[in-house]
Amino acid sequence: MLTRMKELVEELSRASEAYYKYDKPIMTDKAYDKLYDELEELEQKTGIIFTNSPTQKVQGEILESLTKVTHSKPMLSSKKTKSTEELFKFVMDQPIMVSWKLDGLTIVLKYQNGELKQAITRGNGAEGEDVTHSLKMFTNVPLKIQYQGELELRGEGVISWKNFEKINDALPLEDQYAHPRNLAAGSVRQLNSSIVKQRYLEFIAFELVDSEDIHMQTCHEQMQFLEDNGFTVVEREYLVFRSSREIQEHIDKFDPLKYAYPVDGLIFEYDNIRFGLMQGATDHHENNKIAYKWADETVTTKFREIELNTTRTGMVSLTALFDKVMIDSTEVSRASVHNYDIFQEFQFGEGDDITVYKANKIIPQIEENLTRSGTYQLPHICPCCDTVLEIRQPKDARFLFCPNATCPARRVQQFVYFVSKQAVNIAGMSAATIEKFVDKGWIKEFADIYKLDRHKEQIVSLEGFGEKSYQKLWNAIEKSSVVPLDRFLVALGIPNIGRRSAKVLAEACLWSWDNFIAKVDSEYDFTQLRDFGEVVNRNLYEYFGHEENRTMLSHLLEMITFEEIEIKEVAQDNPFFGKTVVATGSLEHFTRDSIKEKLESLGAKATGSVSKNTDYVLAGEKAGSKLTKAQELGIRVLTEQEFLEMIATIEG
Repeated sequence: MLTRMKELVEELSRASEAYYKYDKPIMTDKAYDKLYDELEELEQKTGIIFTNSPTQKVQGEILESLTKVTHSKPMLSSKKTKSTEELFKFVMDQPIMVSWKLDGLTIVLKYQNGELKQAITRGNGAEGEDVTHSLKMFTNVPLKIQYQGELELRGEGVISWKNFEKINDALPLEDQYAHPRNLAAGSVRQLNSSIVKQRYLEFIAFELVDSEDIHMQTCHEQMQFLEDNGFTVVEREYLVFRSSREIQEHIDKFDPLKYAYPVDGLIFEYDNIRFGLMQGATDHHENNKIAYKWADETVTTKFREIELNTTRTGMVSLTALFDKVMIDSTEVSRASVHNYDIFQEFQFGEGDDITVYKANKIIPQIEENLTRSGTYQLPHICPCCDTVLEIRQPKDARFLFCPNATCPARRVQQFVYFVSKQAVNIAGMSAATIEKFVDKGWIKEFADIYKLDRHKEQIVSLEGFGEKSYQKLWNAIEKSSVVPLDRFLVALGIPNIGRRSAKVLAEACLWSWDNFIAKVDSEYDFTQLRDFGEVVNRNLYEYFGHEENRTMLSHLLEMITFEEIEIKEVAQDNPFFGKTVVATGSLEHFTRDSIKEKLESLGAKATGSVSKNTDYVLAGEKAGSKLTKAQELGIRVLTEQEFLEMIATIEG
């Protein structure tokens, strides 16, 4: 037993270091919890606990490049359970605050005289890392609050599922993140705060640690106080449970699939603060709260093969295919293997028994290969061009890579990205259509898209096409030939140049391609621009340093006209300049993104939550709780028509 306990301590410590220090998990949460529970059980059986046991202290490591800060109050973990019976023993007929257990990076914020003074990561619980520079780049952290005393609170740095997918899609495969938690942690701990600003991070408060002269009796009061000071607070309810059945019925109402942010359970906390403090704490966890973790539905199925897909960067993704099974009421037959190292660890063989589950009921994962025959031979040939694949290690893990720059799969993906909505926006040109045109040899480079009229007769004769379909597509192609500089830069597929960074580039160059390429040719330092760092600067010069890219661009520029953009200075006397505006509900004339852009062009700050610091709420159809809260707080509410009239006056 002792030998096994030492093995578990070592394995869990390695996993903790990889997770907390490098944001590169080496095992799933479920696998970690399984080993942790095994260690805890052995400790109870033997009565022996090693000093370095993960059960006895908060896990976490300090990144050496950030300043260490000692916490004013130790940040302990929460005791965990998957049993409603244990939850019922915990509640003791006490009023309970039930909230989501957010899955991100825990952060402490400190305020003095109404201003943000310091932000600290959880670290190892006793001390964390100073990340104040990063927190100022979050989308919703108040830099100033109404409360003027000393204030300390805790919350979670998170990224929504929507933004996680958006960011990951723009990254090369080797740089993509397995989970929003890892992206959030990696972003917050960046030394370059400009990178943080591009990650759409949010801070969601869940605990008031200390306030100088305000003493509250309940968690309910604390949360309301934080909301009143402009913080986004975790979604929560206040309840009294009379049975474990009531608890289970309430748990069933929480659906992580419908929640905008990643979660890994629920927190049950005594609403009465004094009562909670009376329960004391261990070196590992506080006794005033307990975390409920969903019991993952794990099923056994048969492994069949690995599907390889070549991306536009040449990286090859690996997806495990297995016999179809039902998990959490949905059919599942595939799960990402993430990289070559993980593939090797599983030791697959066709027909092997594997266990599969959905992490937090969302992401299909392979938990374990029960058979581990190790007989499956992973193809080392590109599935598209038959080029021998290379094994490369760009960072902490190895990936398969197709070195063929003319690989059709790479080319198709590049063309798909080029015509996408965020790029030149050719409506109706699907991936399937592009693949057909590439196979026919009609598209070999970007410029060829604008020469498809040469193949009109052949296109019209294709299955699924006709005169009308062709004309509609050609009209969209012609329309896309006039494009603003920022969308053109996005379309080129330069790593890390997304919509926001492309707009910064375009503005810095006065929306002129000639100005932009002149900066490149003069070796301009793009790190001088807002939110640009060394990585983006290097990516730009690597892209334009390739002769083949220059040749491709020379052909493309013959087909493109850059849209003239009127450069306007924001009038600082307009009613929105410097104001905080929340848009809610369905708007007729704006999408979610376009209203944000419009507000920012007026010098306003567009936020997602309503507080006392909000100046205007723009309410469209079916505006919900945000409108109600604005009315309660006496914040001026604008209809879309009123907003349009106001900006018409501003813009003349």
